Amino acid sequence: SVLLARLSGSDDIAVGTPIAGRGDRALDDLVGMFVNTLVLRTRVPGQLGFADLLTRVTTANLDAFAHADVPFERVVEELDPARSTAHSPLFQVSIEFQNNTRPSLELPHLTVTGLQLDPTVCNFDLELLLAETPTGGLDAAFVYATDLFDADTVAGFADRFVRLLDALTADPHRPVGDLDLVTADETCALVPAYGPAGAGTS
Repeated sequence: SVLLARLSGSDDIAVGTPIAGRGDRALDDLVGMFVNTLVLRTRVPGQLGFADLLTRVTTANLDAFAHADVPFERVVEELDPARSTAHSPLFQVSIEFQNNTRPSLELPHLTVTGLQLDPTVCNFDLELLLAETPTGGLDAAFVYATDLFDADTVAGFADRFVRLLDALTADPHRPVGDLDLVTADETCALVPAYGPAGAGTS
């Protein structure tokens, strides 16, 4: 949300996330898809430190998860936003966190291995996919709509995201609006600005 706020110039960020939809124990033994979509709305005031923002976001997201059983279609119907076939209603960026262990299948005289498939379809303008690694770290990947972004642009988003994470964890009380997302090379390309020579003074 901080990255999106800085890139867009908006302090009101809505991100969608898929949720398992199995909050009720009665569903544990049922076969089928119970996935729902939850919209996480975050206000990102630039003067707020990251630690304080994280506390706010945690509280707001836990409140949102308490209503995770409300179908996304019902939320859209009640809010009745202006609809477009060009993008999803309510949010255009999603985040997906996979923390489930991969299922394994053991059969006599047969070895079964799961394959990681690269996503070929992006359901939203931009998706951030996160997954836990066996060593306790995180793998991350951006998936994007190729009619909106090119690879270099999204690679720039990823670089800025990493720099943002480094800065926020190094100084979590620093205002999120003070974090510099422009690289030294980008600054050199922008400054000095080129133009006609100014009028001389006498």
